[in-house]
Amino acid sequence: MTTSRDLLIVTMDDAEGGPADPDDLSLALAGAELLDLIDAGAVALDGDVVVPGPPTTTGDSLLDQAASSLVRQEPYETVGKWLFRRGDRLSSAYLAALETEGGATRPRHRWVPVRADRPVLADSPARSHAAERWASGEPVLAVLAAAVGIPARPTGSVEPLADDEASDAGDTDARETVLAAVNHAVTQLEAVRQRRSVEDAAFDNIWASPLTSP
Repeated sequence: MTTSRDLLIVTMDDAEGGPADPDDLSLALAGAELLDLIDAGAVALDGDVVVPGPPTTTGDSLLDQAASSLVRQEPYETVGKWLFRRGDRLSSAYLAALETEGGATRPRHRWVPVRADRPVLADSPARSHAAERWASGEPVLAVLAAAVGIPARPTGSVEPLADDEASDAGDTDARETVLAAVNHAVTQLEAVRQRRSVEDAAFDNIWASPLTSP
């Protein structure tokens, strides 16, 4: 299983909160993909620049799509640009893949022959794997989930990234760079939403106010 698939399942399996915002989740999923590509040796970071490695096949269709979409000509893109480019509607792609694979269903109501809008996770090895990783307080998954509003469970303890969780200190720095970029991107997106909300409210107030003659 990939970090991105585990993240999607965790956000769907969170019983206490509502569904994660799909745009925030898309950014986090793109970050999770980049982390998995780093672990696979498909990319490396030069500061915050994504430097592609040799073409790699991971065995996961969506992660392979991510690898094939890397910018392979200089100037390479930054982590932030990758998040917004690759993250465009990415949560929908992951959800569709999960449903196609039978990991989630949209049950029909007993008396209404239509499917529910919100998919429901099915019992599966993938769900069990994600639940175990989440319950362990694994730090990368916990930080990504927190970025989209899913707090760590009280029973789990989230520890800082340790050197032995990456092949070397460079990989640890790369992970921290990606995680920081995800949080920054989500913050940027929220700022855009707030600005648009203020602009929309101001526009509505103009039309709601009575016209006054000079």
